[in-house]
Amino acid sequence: MIEIEGLNKTFKLFQRPGDRLLEAVTGRTRHSSYHALRDISFRVAPGEVLGVVGRNGAGKSTLLKLLTGVLVPDSGAIRIDGRVTGLLELGTGFNMELTGRQNITANALMLGMTHEEIEARRDAIIDFSELGDYIDEPLRTYSSGMVMRLGFSIAIHADPRCFLVDEALSVGDGYFQQKCMKRIREFKEGGGSILFVSHDLNAVKVLCDRVMVLEDGGIVFDGDAEKAVNHYNRIMARQAEEEEGRHLARDHQAYGTREVEVLKGRVRGHESASDTVSSGELMDIELDLLAHRPLEEVTLGIMIRDRFGQDIFGVNSYQLGQAIELEPEQPCCVRLSLRADIAPGKYTVTVALHSREHHLDQCYWWCDSYLQFDVAGFKGHLFSGACRLPLNLELLPREGGASGGDTRHAQPELSS
Repeated sequence: MIEIEGLNKTFKLFQRPGDRLLEAVTGRTRHSSYHALRDISFRVAPGEVLGVVGRNGAGKSTLLKLLTGVLVPDSGAIRIDGRVTGLLELGTGFNMELTGRQNITANALMLGMTHEEIEARRDAIIDFSELGDYIDEPLRTYSSGMVMRLGFSIAIHADPRCFLVDEALSVGDGYFQQKCMKRIREFKEGGGSILFVSHDLNAVKVLCDRVMVLEDGGIVFDGDAEKAVNHYNRIMARQAEEEEGRHLARDHQAYGTREVEVLKGRVRGHESASDTVSSGELMDIELDLLAHRPLEEVTLGIMIRDRFGQDIFGVNSYQLGQAIELEPEQPCCVRLSLRADIAPGKYTVTVALHSREHHLDQCYWWCDSYLQFDVAGFKGHLFSGACRLPLNLELLPREGGASGGDTRHAQPELSS
């Protein structure tokens, strides 16, 4: 169990190294204050996974360092039931000149294990890390993924009651990440408390019972994982909208006659209200158009591509049988609504304006990867692969069986 009450942490920021000495000698303030954490209070019950999300600088890493004793709070109380271990910044607590085997001893002692416990669990730590003969090589020869394997293996075998996981887990390969996630779930089922800090919103949704959103050192949301991620996405969306020239910066990639062009575009989930949506969530692609001469039949087309540049889905208004008529110098907005029945990941939207069926006839405006959006987590039933297809599952009578028997149907909700 983890209980935090009224936690505060402030750092002194000096413009020059010598200002610290001058302040100590003269007594005159020569620093500015940075409030990393402001009145933080929460509780993680046994067998509960609490996720923590927030922008860079929101206070996530400072919170973890306070819980592990790396930093001391200015005020507030920290109560932790049993041993706490964690996987924080990559390489924390390791000596790069020592071998992996030697680092097991050094790091485990720092976590509070005895020499007897270390020897009893050394083989299990090595086996779980799957480092093989590399265990007797210096850590400076390890890749970042290998360091993460060793760090996670030591931490999870230290018999903790509370486990803290930071972004270091993200550097491992997919196979070992899945192995770690399975072990984390087993730890949770055994009554352990987990604080999970990550920018991987899909992992946060899948793993966490509840999620806390940090912003400017304070808690701005604490509750259901889906709602918390949507709250975080709205914060990120506001930040993106405040960046000057966000869309103009991409405009140099566009080409065409520009008789009509896209002034601005956005992707918004119906529930997330941001450009990060759940798989299965309805989302809108909105485009502000401006024509510079009368155009009776403008075709608007989009192509959604995954992070590898593979075409996932494309369509245009001509194929839909919907002509777009534009008046000169009269801005208008076109909205395309669709269900994001695609796998979690990062996607781009290429946008085109042309005549008739395709841009080879007459291309007015074309821009590759004009918009971006993320898919994280699932709504509805899970699936594997690139997309969710409508399906029916039927249990039919066996051939030669009694006629007139019941046919049972299992029908997942179909995408609209």
